[in-house]
Amino acid sequence: MSTHTVGIIMNGVTGRMGMNQHLLRSILSIREEGGIRLENGDAIIPEPLLMGRNVEKLDAISSAYGGLLYSTDLDTALADERYLVYFDAQTTLRRYEAVKKAIAAGKQIYCEKPSATNSREAMDLYRLAETAGIKHGVVQDKLWLPGIRKLKYLVDTGFFGKILAVRGEFGYWVFSGEHQPAQRPSWNYRTIDGGGIILDMFCHWRYVIDNLFGRIKTLCALGATHVSQRWDEQQSPYLGTAEDAAYAMFVTDRGVVCQFNSSWCVRVRRDDLLTIQVDGTNGSAVAGLRNCVVQHDAMTPRPVWNPDIDNPIDFNGSWIRMPTNQTYDNAFKAQWQLFLKHVVLGDPFPWNLKEGAKGVQLAELGYDSWRTHSWVDVPELR
Repeated sequence: MSTHTVGIIMNGVTGRMGMNQHLLRSILSIREEGGIRLENGDAIIPEPLLMGRNVEKLDAISSAYGGLLYSTDLDTALADERYLVYFDAQTTLRRYEAVKKAIAAGKQIYCEKPSATNSREAMDLYRLAETAGIKHGVVQDKLWLPGIRKLKYLVDTGFFGKILAVRGEFGYWVFSGEHQPAQRPSWNYRTIDGGGIILDMFCHWRYVIDNLFGRIKTLCALGATHVSQRWDEQQSPYLGTAEDAAYAMFVTDRGVVCQFNSSWCVRVRRDDLLTIQVDGTNGSAVAGLRNCVVQHDAMTPRPVWNPDIDNPIDFNGSWIRMPTNQTYDNAFKAQWQLFLKHVVLGDPFPWNLKEGAKGVQLAELGYDSWRTHSWVDVPELR
């Protein structure tokens, strides 16, 4: 048995997503398990180099997790041949220049979405990576959530019959920071810093819809800044200039109508922070982050409109929860494992920088639709 050590420059690990999902629950979890075990008995061991701008935060993370190496000098790290992969989880505004520099240094690229703030730069990264002949990928984590994987199983096995429509509800109440600390960083709510829920969430909806319900052909969208006064990490008030909610409709090349509401200004009264309902001629399903419930046509109740009496039907009671017949690991970790196999073995990895650019394109078109109050076509990216 041999070991394939893969050095990874992990830029942005002092942030919430880079720290929790990518470093702790993915890379360090893989290391604790002895690496990614291959069929021939070999193992892929990720070796992280923590990268960021705040040396005090980096030192604290390093000390907490066994003395991990860290640096604030990206140029020196990129010149170090021990590190094959560059990973970027910085704020969106910093990503394009850093990833472009890493491509020029010959690193294999894996980055968070959005891969850039506009589709021109996102496609530029894709072309540069292709020209350089390096491997590249973008995080599309929701495809590995247990609830979405169960939903994909139902689609693939024909449970729905003809799929008619999809309704997605995402979001939760993010405190303004005045009386209770906000659960999201303040830059999320400032346009000048790359904030906005359309840029954030439409990238997700692009790959979810494309992979389950067909390629998005046209859309209409409306954004809103519902809470304009917020307080930052230093308890200083600031004006929220970016949209904190978005309401959109997408139509795919299969004729499926997909409605997705995204909001940081909604109090949850549903089964999960994200629910996706799919209705078809033969049955329906509602998936959350981990679970999925189904209702076949034969088990569908027959409601009668009568507002003069309490409804006699227990609508929730007529749904059946799908069993969990396999073990699902952390969604970010699952994609990391696939990407590292792609780097070491050349296994297929279709979630590349072009797929990431498609998400950025959808966000751009969402802003166009909002600005022009119109339906917008989604052309092929070239």
